Amino acid sequence: MSKIKVGIIGCGGIANQKHLPALSRQEDKVELVAFCDVDIERAKKAAEKYGVEGAKVYEDYNELLKDKTIDLVHVLTPNVSHSPITVAAFEAGKHVMCEKPMAHNTEAAQAMMDAWKKSGKKFTIGYQNRFRPEILTLHEACEAGELGEIYFAKAHAIRRRAVPTWGVFPDKSKQGGGPLIDIGTHALDITLWMMDNYEPVSVTGSVFEKLGHLEEATKGNMFGAWDPKTYEVEDSAFGYIKMSNGATIFLESSWAINMKESREACTTLCGTKAGAEVTGGMSQEGHELIFNKTSYGKLTEETLSPGGTIAFFEGKSDKEEDVECTQWLEAIINDTQPVVKPEQAFIVTKILDAIYKSAQSGKEIIF
Repeated sequence: MSKIKVGIIGCGGIANQKHLPALSRQEDKVELVAFCDVDIERAKKAAEKYGVEGAKVYEDYNELLKDKTIDLVHVLTPNVSHSPITVAAFEAGKHVMCEKPMAHNTEAAQAMMDAWKKSGKKFTIGYQNRFRPEILTLHEACEAGELGEIYFAKAHAIRRRAVPTWGVFPDKSKQGGGPLIDIGTHALDITLWMMDNYEPVSVTGSVFEKLGHLEEATKGNMFGAWDPKTYEVEDSAFGYIKMSNGATIFLESSWAINMKESREACTTLCGTKAGAEVTGGMSQEGHELIFNKTSYGKLTEETLSPGGTIAFFEGKSDKEEDVECTQWLEAIINDTQPVVKPEQAFIVTKILDAIYKSAQSGKEIIF
């Protein structure tokens, strides 16, 4: 098979920090042939650094999509634009990797799902945290039934003070929301994947705008002080989610909250045979997986040895972005399903949207 020709739509932070470096390490599989950004200079810089000789540069993604030689596009733009770009890409006959979240609301995500199903192309969402070593280990344990029936879980996305001060993160018109849609989405994706449960029946949400507009609260922020006058999104959001089998999930998310212990892209699972939790965030370096159960009549905890993991692809990087990229490209090449299925990402967006709607209406959202 000839190399997959890739077009990049959105050449900002997530493109340069994650996707472009990972794709550049897959030169045996791909050619980066086109780059698009509303800031043409960003597109030119990305093309010069990562593109093949003669790589094209665009300001309008519709012009990029007209190139029939492009097989795959990565949609790496602000959340609100995910849906129209992805829909257009499918209509142009491209495979699509879209950054998380799938979309800023259910209706936009549904349009993406409908276009995908008509296209016959591959589709995935950028939930790279699934490919961390401890997350893969925990998923294997859940699939083997080592926790039993998982009936209660917590999805953690808490930062004490780490409001992003770059890009358009505080801009609700472009992002659709704040920490819930930005980092809460990762925690919920991990938790649902472990439970293998994608049938929510109701959601109750609370959304707070307490610290974002306070000048005093900006002090100590990891990325420097944010501007309270231009901060338009929530600083914290919480959701109580009930599933069709009776299982319950509590989702917590915040960029700034007065809480000592922070956990990000983490989960706590409670099963009938055992429990497990993944810790890690601002208050802890790295992530740790802990199993808890009863052994010989005693309560016990087990952790993984940091030296006990093996590279997922021998001789290659086991960084989550590289593992994510490899399996995604191989799904296209081998006509198999990607690890992150569109149907799963759609449910994540549906739940997040319901939390916002519940908070706004003051009522429980029934699906």
